[in-house]
Amino acid sequence: MESHEILKNAFKNCSPKEVAGELGVSLSLVYKWAQEQSESGSGSRNPLDRLLEIVRLTEEERIIEWLCERCNGYFVRNPASSSLHSSEVLPATNEIVSQFSNLLSRISQAAVDNSITLDEAQEIREQWDRLKCIGEGFVRCCEEGDFTKMEVEKERESGPRKTLY
Repeated sequence: MESHEILKNAFKNCSPKEVAGELGVSLSLVYKWAQEQSESGSGSRNPLDRLLEIVRLTEEERIIEWLCERCNGYFVRNPASSSLHSSEVLPATNEIVSQFSNLLSRISQAAVDNSITLDEAQEIREQWDRLKCIGEGFVRCCEEGDFTKMEVEKERESGPRKTLY
């Protein structure tokens, strides 16, 4: 879906007039954000396009993570898409089950004394974040039939935590 289509649908929930008033921009500009840009002058580069350009220029995905967090969500990067290879699903399935088991084990260890310290909570958060990334990678691999990249994504995600909390 294109950014102008997202905004057009969003304006079904909130009037463009209200958006213009809150943002201090003209109503006609807000309407243009919801139109496709064309050579004839209709449409306008909207805030979504501009934000995407900022992320591209800065190569700073914390911008996206921050936005997701502010909307009570979580950003999960999709693994690289290249369905050229196909491998068995069993090793990939075992990997996701193993990671989930590790998370449950860590939670059990932390809760054995009926309290969880901030350090333990941080470790649990890190494992949970890794599991969400591995889970997304697994689903993408299922959709594409390519499980050889599961190992590559696992190695990439074992680095330092990239989310903001």
